[in-house]
Amino acid sequence: NTFLLAKGMKIGKSLAEPDLVETAQKIVAAADKAGCTIVLPYDVVIADSLKEGAVTSTVPADAVPADKMILDVGPRSIAAIENWIDKAATLVWNGPLGAFEIKPFDRATVEVARHAAERTRKGGLLSVAGGGETVAALNHAGAADGFSFVSTAGGAFLEWLEGKALPGVEVLRA
Repeated sequence: NTFLLAKGMKIGKSLAEPDLVETAQKIVAAADKAGCTIVLPYDVVIADSLKEGAVTSTVPADAVPADKMILDVGPRSIAAIENWIDKAATLVWNGPLGAFEIKPFDRATVEVARHAAERTRKGGLLSVAGGGETVAALNHAGAADGFSFVSTAGGAFLEWLEGKALPGVEVLRA
């Protein structure tokens, strides 16, 4: 949602980190400069509140009413994400696609996780996932065992990807 804000979209009552909008804009600019694509949702699932059985609707990502919350990505976005996964050799996953703990807001996370796990099992994808919430989401989807590498370390996982020295690993090397 913070990246949607950074692109100037209205996100209604959705959770976001407004203090990180400038950082998100810098990330988008750096990705553009490097020829990388950041996949943002085309459509989103919205509701009045985050509760099981809430009345939902799917709207374009740039048409979220002020009184609604984005709680998942929609079917068009799921298809686009799966298409990008099909083109990829490596997937690095950090964070669920929606509020996966509550149905029906788990749909995108479950479908995409299962798709990635299946591609990995067939040998077409190196899939790496990190972070406690990510691991919980993959377990919820029944897909964690299908990933190449899964780590509960969220921040440390991302620092490792950046090539930073990890204190615990450095102690073991000494």
